[in-house]
Amino acid sequence: MRILITGNLGYVGPAVVAHLRTRHPGAELIGFDTGLFATALTTGGPAPETLLDAQHYGDVRDITADRLAGVDAVVHLAAISNDPIGNRFEQVTDAINRGASLRLAAAARDAGVGRFVFASSCSVYGLADTGARRESDAVAPLTAYARSKVATEDGLRQMDLGTMTATCLRFATACGFSARLRLDLVLNDFVACALASGQISVLSDGTPWRPLIDVADMARAIEWACLRPRETGGPKLVVNVGSDDRNHQVRDLAHAVAAAVPARRGQHQHRRPAGRAFLPRRFLAVPGTGPRPPAARRSRRVDRRPGRRTAGHRLHRRRVPPLPAPDPAQHRRRLAGTGRADAGPTLGVARGRTGPARRARRAPVAASWSGGATARHSRRSAVRSRQDRSPSAPPATPRRR
Repeated sequence: MRILITGNLGYVGPAVVAHLRTRHPGAELIGFDTGLFATALTTGGPAPETLLDAQHYGDVRDITADRLAGVDAVVHLAAISNDPIGNRFEQVTDAINRGASLRLAAAARDAGVGRFVFASSCSVYGLADTGARRESDAVAPLTAYARSKVATEDGLRQMDLGTMTATCLRFATACGFSARLRLDLVLNDFVACALASGQISVLSDGTPWRPLIDVADMARAIEWACLRPRETGGPKLVVNVGSDDRNHQVRDLAHAVAAAVPARRGQHQHRRPAGRAFLPRRFLAVPGTGPRPPAARRSRRVDRRPGRRTAGHRLHRRRVPPLPAPDPAQHRRRLAGTGRADAGPTLGVARGRTGPARRARRAPVAASWSGGATARHSRRSAVRSRQDRSPSAPPATPRRR
């Protein structure tokens, strides 16, 4: 079996790859991703892509038919899944989440792919105040992300799939550990806040319900969809993926996380963020953290500017040594190692914890070297040095700001 997984370098992808490799060691697994979060690894050791047979990089809007040659199943995870970004860039979100998904499905059909698995979402139901939702219930998407999922499901329903079997999995809210952890999901967010600051922020009165599903269970559902016979559910199937006993109110999740974190002293705090009185915010303090005195909070503040470090509860500063004069020859040697030797010098000298590789990646600017001076130094100083110096005089030392 040959399986193409789009968006495999995200939050769910590593769990899917690991599960499929364990369950089908002889399968050929191929990844396709932009690589935007490729370096956002949570764990050490080998990257999860080492379990793949091949990893391709590119935009899902530009995927070509040759990537689908000989593929038996397509697992389509790639999408813009952040609501604030989706609402701000709604047209781009629709182009990626809906337009690219339908083009990929059509290309998979033409290439003879047998299974197309689309990762949809329970957010298509919107606010469910009257109880749990079934697949036959009406949808009421509230965000650009949810609307794109509904539109993709409708497009697949209307598309002539030929012999291909399509499965739309309406996943509950994802949670659980992954090699690329995502912390803007409700349960993961609570755990991260509890461990990092000892305070859990609830952006409502705590009564909304959230269905949850672990990424490991999502991987199991995707495997099932890759193997689903056409007779089970028909050529086009939309199914909710979750569990009845994993539906929780937000306040219950917050209390459960607070109880699971190692015990500390603490108390409840109720505040409202400045300028947002219309949106009540509840802070649930994790046991044992409590409000620290102002002096303690100031002493633990980390100054991340170059040349400054913290030790214990006291802020120490050390003098930054003077930077050497820019060396154009050394700069060109660094650029030569990156294939950009003809890009010219960059503006000034990088400061702080930036290495040669990062300096080489900076965009070139129009600057010229004259007696060791760059465009960063005063133009008046450079002009004066050219006009006042005689040809035999030694080069003037540029002033440094």
